[in-house]
Amino acid sequence: MLGVDVGGTFTDAVLLADGELRTAKVPTARRQEESVLAAARAVGAGEVERFTHGTTVATNALLERKGARTAFVATDGFEHLLHLRRQDRAHLYRLCEAHPEPVVPLERCFGVRERIGPKGVLAPVELVPGARVVASHEVAPEFREYERASTTAIDAYLGPVVARYLEGLGNACHEAGLPEPLVMRSSGGVASLAEAAAHPSFALVSGPAAGVVGAARLARLEGIENAISLDMGGTSTDVCLVADGEAGRATEREVGGLPLRLPTVDLQTVGAGGGSIVWRDAGGALRVGPESAGAEPGPACYGRGGTRPTVTDANLLLGRLPERIAGGLELDRSIAERAFAGIDPAEAIAVVNAEMLRALRLVSVERGHDPRDFALVAFGGAGPLHACELARELGIGTVLVPAEAGVLSALGLAVGDERRDRVESFVCPLEEAGELPAEGEADLRYAGQSFELTVPLGPDPAAAFHRAHEARYGYADRGRQVELVAVRTAEVTPGPELRLPCAEPLEARGPARIDLEGATCWISPGWVGVRDGTSSTLRLTDVSRKGDESGN
Repeated sequence: MLGVDVGGTFTDAVLLADGELRTAKVPTARRQEESVLAAARAVGAGEVERFTHGTTVATNALLERKGARTAFVATDGFEHLLHLRRQDRAHLYRLCEAHPEPVVPLERCFGVRERIGPKGVLAPVELVPGARVVASHEVAPEFREYERASTTAIDAYLGPVVARYLEGLGNACHEAGLPEPLVMRSSGGVASLAEAAAHPSFALVSGPAAGVVGAARLARLEGIENAISLDMGGTSTDVCLVADGEAGRATEREVGGLPLRLPTVDLQTVGAGGGSIVWRDAGGALRVGPESAGAEPGPACYGRGGTRPTVTDANLLLGRLPERIAGGLELDRSIAERAFAGIDPAEAIAVVNAEMLRALRLVSVERGHDPRDFALVAFGGAGPLHACELARELGIGTVLVPAEAGVLSALGLAVGDERRDRVESFVCPLEEAGELPAEGEADLRYAGQSFELTVPLGPDPAAAFHRAHEARYGYADRGRQVELVAVRTAEVTPGPELRLPCAEPLEARGPARIDLEGATCWISPGWVGVRDGTSSTLRLTDVSRKGDESGN
């Protein structure tokens, strides 16, 4: 089983074969398909039964506005949806801040005299032969016209770009003797190349979603069902809450300031990574990110021409990184010292930690979860360097650091489920909805509310909704009518079983640095790291916290 994840700085590969695990990292090239094949070669991929890929082509094309020339066609009178938006502010306290421009300019938005009612077509739509057409019911078959329109426009905008990439990747893999790769969806499942090419918006956050899948599977191997994943790479940090062994999922998210009404792993992302630039604002306050040094030139200590200080440089100066890191990169301390002239590296680490804490609190405390009931799974090239300090701030007493921390997203790709999500709209009183599926989720709200909560389907979804509403908002009105907005189901084919080789026993007391194969772990004072020889995962325990709880 082969998994290849393309990141902003490195492309990672994991090969699982007969109980053996092989990993590799190669620098990400401008043409991602070159990086995919280079990573596969580096890991020694030969006869492969299953090949899964996580890509950032769709994300980059949207953020950089390099999609196709697209037109938006809607019912007459609704052609300005993309530009009218929701009439809310781009920023609560910046009254003049502009919204991001839609992917379709106003002059290419058209209204046509057509109409569909409950019983079918009332007035037929005009046709444009030969055009690539994406219909909204194929992508986002839900009410709320702006989000539906935005999702459909983005999907069409990305289609030709992503289809060309995936077609080229498929041909290159065939020539290299590799099977056609599956593509990770944003919802945490995988799809065929043809499915991904038809609707690329479903794969906008495929790489980060794979990291959550890997974190959940690894935590389960360690006997932990409740965890928070911390994926800190070179450009950003992604966090997600895993409850009862399942990653949290959301029905909507924003990418580049534009809404997408699609099932996704409920990730929160902040612009804080190893390559994030450290700088001072106009008032002299120290800031970190969101600008990143990227793969080229990279942090100053890479010696590739970068001169601005980054988080990686700060960790090197604090003794938390070796002189040679994953991917064979030699780090130059003297260049890092010049970049940090007049800046305290410890202060930079405190600032970037504060950014990550904001995201961690959002997925836990602000959603009614006590982080002390969870373990923190730290991965990515930089995640294990910051995990102990972040966990202590949240009251988390256990941190899991896999030996494969630097390539856990690629590992998640290799073992991810095949998943196809479906949604059916209702918008009616719950008692009038009729028989519902035994498994899945329901979007429910009190009559008169504008927004809904998603709860598991079961024998009594109304009771589940009351409990969820009370947990989120502090109250429940059990005498009020409940409306069913939508039902969400998924067809899931379980992925391969994950079996990781054991690693040598290890015990270290902080402060200490542990050099793993694909990442580096920093054990803060008051923490103890233990690997008992029955797995490859390093378990960190906050022994100072235990002392505080005992009154010592």
